[in-house]
Amino acid sequence: MLRIEDTDEKRSSEAAIDAILQGLDWLGLKHDGNYVLQSKNLARHAQVAQELLANNKAYLCYTAAEELDEMRQAAEKKGEVFRFKSSWRDKAQSQASTTKPVIRIKAPLEGEIVIKDLVQGEVRVSSKELDDLVMLRSDGTPTYMLAVVVDDHDMEITHVIRGDDHFTNAFRQQVIYEAMGWKVPQFAHIPLIHGADGAKMSKRHGATSVIEYQQMGYLPEAMRNYLLRLGWSHGDAEIISDAQAAEWFNLEKVGKSPARFDFVKLNHVNKHYLGNKTDDELLDLLLNTKGGLWLSSIENTTEEAKKRIKKAIKSLRVGISTLDELSARVEPYLDKSRPNFGEEKTIIREKKSILENLLPKISALENCNHDEIKNTLNNFATENNLKIKDFGPILRLVLTFSASSSGGIFDVIEILGKEEAIKRIQNALDTVAN
Repeated sequence: MLRIEDTDEKRSSEAAIDAILQGLDWLGLKHDGNYVLQSKNLARHAQVAQELLANNKAYLCYTAAEELDEMRQAAEKKGEVFRFKSSWRDKAQSQASTTKPVIRIKAPLEGEIVIKDLVQGEVRVSSKELDDLVMLRSDGTPTYMLAVVVDDHDMEITHVIRGDDHFTNAFRQQVIYEAMGWKVPQFAHIPLIHGADGAKMSKRHGATSVIEYQQMGYLPEAMRNYLLRLGWSHGDAEIISDAQAAEWFNLEKVGKSPARFDFVKLNHVNKHYLGNKTDDELLDLLLNTKGGLWLSSIENTTEEAKKRIKKAIKSLRVGISTLDELSARVEPYLDKSRPNFGEEKTIIREKKSILENLLPKISALENCNHDEIKNTLNNFATENNLKIKDFGPILRLVLTFSASSSGGIFDVIEILGKEEAIKRIQNALDTVAN
């Protein structure tokens, strides 16, 4: 089941919810039926708070927000941890002030709260360390602490598995479960993911939205595999299929220390999954992946160019770690407006006669395959007392519009095909004709 916890209106925009849904959809993490919005359950949350109030397990607190701020600041000046103890806990309602009250839970005053966490182990906290948390605000809206407890109970959640930054919340939430006489779910608090430098993950460590990894050219199956291995292991297995994950995973093997997000390792995993894709599958990913940096230049290309892209994929796919990397390699073979060239014009002019002499040689190619192209260019070099390195760079420049494109020059011509190669050489010559 999927529940969107959207009671915080400032952070729960439609765009934020869409990002969650898009991320899960791309990762292939499917849920059954429609998703649940926590904000649609406010009446039920309030009902539980009122029930606790009626059973003397909670109370109305009329402490003003300004008074709370003063207490908090006073504690900070003394260097103390602020733990609010309300004077309204045992007051009769007839003593109420004009301030709109909140409803607070009556946390136990003696003993301990014990959490038997499936990852962190058994942890005990003295009841004196807990405050009487607010369950219902003065405007009648529930706090996160109440809402998640009520929803987890009503949805019959058996295991609450979440980041260990929520660990202290478990003790406070258990108070609500016990006050209602509900069965407490099993908690499992897993370490947060840190950056390669050991600091908590942030924007400076790279992508922060799941969809950004799609845009960077990672495959969902690679992300599932990599994220699974962050803080969990199955022997030395690095590549783990979905079926193996379902069979092998257990909470006992989740580590207690934060895992480090490492792009080098992610690239290694992604490289494996890309390597298992066929040329047609890679072509389909380049053509149809939404949001990819490659989409804008490929989606409107011709069938002829698609054939070139497929040939480029076959020739240039070796060693790629991301779709973005593959996209950059095949990009020169797309249909595109012919560049006017800039500073390169000087170089083209210097090599103009070589390019003019190469044109008939390329025009005479019959099969335009690697071996034929290699023999033709080697013979041209011999006839003109040259070496391939004397004209290979300028040929690459006019054919791919870049001096640093991937693949050998024989492969470049083979991928482009004779007609496209001739067209691009002639374009370069026309550019410097005047």
